Amino acid sequence: MYVCVCLGITDTDIRNAVKDGGETMRCLKEKFAIASECGGCVPLAKQVLNQELAATSDYYQVA
Repeated sequence: MYVCVCLGITDTDIRNAVKDGGETMRCLKEKFAIASECGGCVPLAKQVLNQELAATSDYYQVA
């Protein structure tokens, strides 16, 4: 699915970037220039980023 229509960035692109070590929106902005056009993709990009981080976490959160 397209997350950023302006630049043609998909959820798969974001998920692959997380697997390659991109753990923040800043990393995504540097890699893809995401949110550099209209900014409408920011909420969905954050959602995909957080989902992938949760799915690939290598640590356990201690309460």
